[in-house]
Amino acid sequence: MNDIGTQATERTQHDSTGPDLTACVRAATAAPSLHNSQPWRFRIGAHGVDVHADPRRQLDVLDPAGRELLISVGAAVFTLRLAIRGAGYLSHTTLFPDDTDPDLVARVSVGQPMAPTPAAEALVAAIPHRHTNRWPFARSVVPADAVERLADAARREGATLTVANAVSRNAILSLSQEADRALRAQGRYRAELARWTSPQRGRRDGVPSTAIGPWDALEILPIRDFGLLQPHRDRAAAPFEPYPTIMVLAVDGDTRRHWVHAGQALQRVLLTATWLNLATTPISQPVEIPAIRRLLTDSRTGSWAQMVLRVGYGRPAAATPRRPLTEVLLPDDGGATGR
Repeated sequence: MNDIGTQATERTQHDSTGPDLTACVRAATAAPSLHNSQPWRFRIGAHGVDVHADPRRQLDVLDPAGRELLISVGAAVFTLRLAIRGAGYLSHTTLFPDDTDPDLVARVSVGQPMAPTPAAEALVAAIPHRHTNRWPFARSVVPADAVERLADAARREGATLTVANAVSRNAILSLSQEADRALRAQGRYRAELARWTSPQRGRRDGVPSTAIGPWDALEILPIRDFGLLQPHRDRAAAPFEPYPTIMVLAVDGDTRRHWVHAGQALQRVLLTATWLNLATTPISQPVEIPAIRRLLTDSRTGSWAQMVLRVGYGRPAAATPRRPLTEVLLPDDGGATGR
């Protein structure tokens, strides 16, 4: 049993008040997503929340199979589960509950009341403070006990998180740079990147200029160049840490269901890192080029790399905007949620 606290193994009756599911959905929208695309929609019912993928927000160039879209939705599912737990209730999650509706990713049903554990409360408190950090980190070493806590967070969601040793780290960074160059050479990639970074008044998605960060003057880390439309020399440069802590998140399979599990594990890891005052940067380029992703995957065990993470101590990062609930809430279907 995992401990956001414990997930109920079967749905039980709860009191007439129940958690504020609208507030829980609002918390879920704080989950991370590729280019802050926020590819999710929610339907609140009498007994829980249905979480849908929004295929209109899929990035066709970077994510043609929808793997990162489902990782993003999985992160939202975990945050929803956590918010319900923080409100004092257990929950039960069923993935892909309707074979006729492939965009219905998860049904999260509310279970019986139970006071949240201190660990769950700490993770809930971390939700609004988790932000992708694209700035240089301190050269301080991440303590071994913190690394173990992050690995344990992944294990609790059925994933593995492995810290790279010096040789593996250099190999992963080299592969990441190779992947970044391959992506940057594609005109369609540049156009897609522009779509999610173009400044628009009142925009509530995408990556704003305040969240982009500088270019790595040492050219060690492939920080995504969201300023592609501007001359490269105009982007500020700064020396990043020369020996970053790099970790690889993997799950034992590579199906749609595995991708959702990976997203839940990713968000638990990111929130645990936030709780530990650690900064994080997902480095997705090496898992966006199939040939390079295969090099990070253990074919003997079937453990598929899903995300590369940079972890360390950094300056506070700016938040990215979120769409209002009116844009992500689907109309009630008559109370069917939680069947």
